[in-house]
Amino acid sequence: MAQHNKNHREANSQQAEQANPAAAVTGVHSSADNTARYIDRELSWLAFNQRVLEMAEDSDTPLLERANYLAIFASNLDEFFMVRVAGLKRRILTKLAVPNNIGVAPDRVFEQIITRAYALQERHARCFSTQIKPALAAAGIKIVRWQELDKADKKILKEFYAAHIYPVLMPLAVDPAHPFPYISGRTLNLSIRVKNPKTQKTEFARLKVPQMLPRFVRVDKREDAHNIRFIAIEELIANQLDELFPGMEVLDHHVFRVTRNEDMVIEEDETEDLIQALEKELLRRRFGPPIRLEISDDMDARTIKLLVSELDIAENQVFTLPSPLDLHGLSSLVSLARSDLKFRPHVPVTPADFATGKTSEKVDIFAAIARNDQLVHHPYESFATTVQSFIEQASQDPNVVAIKQTLYRTSGDSPIVAALIRAAEAGKQVLALVEIKARFDEAANINWARKLEQAGVHVVYGLVGLKTHCKLVHVIREESHGLAHYCHIGTGNYNPKTSRIYEDLGLFTSSGEVGRDVTKLFNMLSGYAIETKYDRLLVAPLQLRKGLLERIAAQTARAKDGKAARVQIKCNSMVDEDIIEALYEASSAGVQINILVRGICSVRAGVPGLSENIRVHSVLGRYLEHSRIFMFGPDADCEIYIGSADLMHRNLSRRVEVLVRIESSEQKQRLAKLFEIAFNSEVDLWELQVDNSWARVASDKNGEKLPRLQELLMQDRIAARKRRSL
Repeated sequence: MAQHNKNHREANSQQAEQANPAAAVTGVHSSADNTARYIDRELSWLAFNQRVLEMAEDSDTPLLERANYLAIFASNLDEFFMVRVAGLKRRILTKLAVPNNIGVAPDRVFEQIITRAYALQERHARCFSTQIKPALAAAGIKIVRWQELDKADKKILKEFYAAHIYPVLMPLAVDPAHPFPYISGRTLNLSIRVKNPKTQKTEFARLKVPQMLPRFVRVDKREDAHNIRFIAIEELIANQLDELFPGMEVLDHHVFRVTRNEDMVIEEDETEDLIQALEKELLRRRFGPPIRLEISDDMDARTIKLLVSELDIAENQVFTLPSPLDLHGLSSLVSLARSDLKFRPHVPVTPADFATGKTSEKVDIFAAIARNDQLVHHPYESFATTVQSFIEQASQDPNVVAIKQTLYRTSGDSPIVAALIRAAEAGKQVLALVEIKARFDEAANINWARKLEQAGVHVVYGLVGLKTHCKLVHVIREESHGLAHYCHIGTGNYNPKTSRIYEDLGLFTSSGEVGRDVTKLFNMLSGYAIETKYDRLLVAPLQLRKGLLERIAAQTARAKDGKAARVQIKCNSMVDEDIIEALYEASSAGVQINILVRGICSVRAGVPGLSENIRVHSVLGRYLEHSRIFMFGPDADCEIYIGSADLMHRNLSRRVEVLVRIESSEQKQRLAKLFEIAFNSEVDLWELQVDNSWARVASDKNGEKLPRLQELLMQDRIAARKRRSL
């Protein structure tokens, strides 16, 4: 019975995730209709990663940044296979899969994903070999082969190999006494064939490249960054195999890499200790079934047959690619001291209200927030001097009596966590809601949770069956008039490191209305309260989708009455059919709809009779677009929310998400300006076409290069800081 219930729950969950429109959308449509109404979510994600690849292919992007985009593409695709593709494959095998959001059968969806992903990965490899590698060499950064080196170079590398690599290598034989070894996910491996000269018998061995070794090894550390050579680690190891197999003749070697299913399923209602269950699942994750096998294009048929058989993987999941495999290691090149090959440095500004005239003085952040709500935009504006300072000041302020905070992802040496620990040690009431189910950060978050508990922080893990994804800090301070509430509600994680590369918004407010809302929400998260009514917040899963639909409907009614009506949304992903159908209805009524989306987008744009008033743009740049903004109405009479929620089933139905309403007219104008630049100005971006393809608009009609949105926003924040200072 327990297994039956588990399968039933999983099927229901996957139906929501796979988005069976007949079950999810108020207006039910046939599969044929769905093909015309929505874009396949998985193929849309691959289209997003193609846009990342196009940034690497763009010769106007600084060279080392182009190499980094290749690394980002590779890392993105790994995660896509580990979670989305692996999850789909698992559901197909267990017969729990349902048609996708456009009604296509699961097996067909899987084939389409594999075909498209393989084509993109081949394009990715070509970009490296024909564009990035030659350009790096021309700039004095060479990735060389062993045979290109002279005796002096080889001597240096052999010494490095003997001292740092050889001692940690573990060749594993495969024979009747040694079964085929377990192949870890996302590791480089060498398949090696050797011959015993006495018996003339050929043997197979596998050699794992240890992950702690550098992906690209410097040939000679005396070289400077303007004339520097690297060799791929597997290339160096492969040319020293005689030392690993003394007395044997090394016949050949090839490189391969396995991607495994690393998705996790936790049955929270069937376990008493969530952390223990999660730790077991983390251990199991390492042994998930293979979902993709990458092999070097020189691999012989015999070795391929052995790997396919031993890994029990379908032949269409074998990706044959030119060496080097695993290009996410190119990210290490960005640390080279070559400012001429990188984006121009940008130092985040401190908003005027958070700054003082003297460097030795500390700004009173509570006084600044008490004067006015403060809207900050990272990384154009500093995270360290705003959010981080707010939490650190709260931990040290003797008048602060309590701090409550959600933690979804944070950095390894988090000053945020350190501040919470100091606050607890100082006797303040401190509550930390640590989301230990944050994908791929589970182990780190378990570690943080235990450290916080040891320091006396009240640690909770949220609600059963729901991830807590909202970004909240609530500080309660004793003041002359009584207890005052200071809140920060953001769109991004409390992570000082990613705040330098993630674009996010955050609102600081001392509003009593927001303070009461956030108090109710934390009581729900840490206790047994069931709260459905908030004043300035929209909270998922109970009211956020409904609140958005009501506001879209209000704009639809305005348009039908002949009034100006507009909906503008900025998000990472848009999949939820209820929201999309409401936008289609609004478009048909004459509502002007602008959507700025980073990744997955299932809504169609500009389709006559369906979405002719919907425009969809996408922005990529030096920062990862991450903020979520929801704007309803013309600029002069609009309602705007910011927060943590994307328009996906999981965000609206299976997560705790929060949006907060912006009240300041100045802040509304500022957010409206972002949409104005993205949709009414000539900027470099991608536009979704009627045929569901994405077209990049990088030049004007005269062929002049268009500015990038992020560069314009960067300049705007610097200018605004100067104006406020004056």
